[in-house]
Amino acid sequence: MTRKRGRVGPVGFVTAPREPPVRARKNMDMDVAKLEAARRVLGTSTDTETVDQALDLVAFHGEVFDALDRLAAAGGIESALERGRPGASAARRVPEP
Repeated sequence: MTRKRGRVGPVGFVTAPREPPVRARKNMDMDVAKLEAARRVLGTSTDTETVDQALDLVAFHGEVFDALDRLAAAGGIESALERGRPGASAARRVPEP
């Protein structure tokens, strides 16, 4: 499999290439059942990999919510689509109730 440049986010999106992460050893108390549940969901094989991918997922969610906040502040999806296509209105995929 050919790997794309950049790192693959939790949902498969390729994000911008980043500097290699600074690694630090941490000693944490955690709920073993939560760690095992996260390992099953993420498909990881080690505690370190599980925690690392879970942190990636939380950071990714933060980026998504930041983008949604910016989109809402700009007037929402329809407003953004209308600005992107001069003279055309945004097509509705779901009819008004």
